[in-house]
Amino acid sequence: MLEKINRLFPIFALLGATTAYFMPQWFTELKFLIVPLLIIIMLSMGLTLSLDDFSRALKQKRAVLVGLILQFSIMPISALLISLALGLEHDMVIGMVLVGSVAGGTASNVVCYLAKGDVALSITMTALSTLAGVLLTPLIIELLLGQMIDIPMSAMLVSLVKIVLMPVAVGVMINHLFNSQVSKITPALPLVSILAIVMAITIIVALNAGQFDKIGPIIFVAVFLHNAIGLVLGYSCCRLLGFSHTVCKTISIEVGLQNSGLATALSIKFFSPASALPAAIFSIWHNLSGSLLAGYWSREQEESLKQDYVEDK
Repeated sequence: MLEKINRLFPIFALLGATTAYFMPQWFTELKFLIVPLLIIIMLSMGLTLSLDDFSRALKQKRAVLVGLILQFSIMPISALLISLALGLEHDMVIGMVLVGSVAGGTASNVVCYLAKGDVALSITMTALSTLAGVLLTPLIIELLLGQMIDIPMSAMLVSLVKIVLMPVAVGVMINHLFNSQVSKITPALPLVSILAIVMAITIIVALNAGQFDKIGPIIFVAVFLHNAIGLVLGYSCCRLLGFSHTVCKTISIEVGLQNSGLATALSIKFFSPASALPAAIFSIWHNLSGSLLAGYWSREQEESLKQDYVEDK
């Protein structure tokens, strides 16, 4: 089920983005739905989490701590450096840094599962980075962009509490109190999140339909580099620190795949529709790259198991 949903997501996202590009008038009036859609995504995430998921952090403290440090250092800093190196426009720089400064995306758990990584660690990291990001995201944005623009830090913090912390907390508590009932709808929650993300991407593309020709392919290059740096450095740094291949895979995915839906909502609410464009592109691309990487790592493990079986014979 998870594998089918993950494979279909990029297709849905591309269809939505293409439709919005050619028929923007169908979706521009739906701008008001972006924040509610994100709340639905966060609530869905909360419903898939239990209190035990958070307690697992105590069992893998070092891996979780390293993952969080890499998450909130590699991604925002590389976003800013890439933006400056490529000479991106002002709004694009804001959008890139926003993508880099948010927590890991919920899609990372699905990709980790497909890549045969440590799913428990992935869920723990996503949950903790989401909670930590409520405070860290506005702080990092202020630190990196405070000299360029006026950052509404307190307002952003309040929004993150409303959009992220409260829906996740409500979802976790509902799951804790009514676990048997929630477990019946759990298989459908990834699809709910995906449809909400696709709708948000569609609206963002519609709002920026006239900007694509002006921006050109440079923003796609920036998003590709940003995602690749997160995946490569996430893995390499963990390997240098002596973690197992499975843990390295997991942290690489957590670092490289961002909560682009949240970056989209923050861009729209506090900056401009144009600044949300990197997040919309990132949302499509990181699921494509994540799917390809998961396929490679999954085949790699299968080949390794076959080789071990042959040697045992």
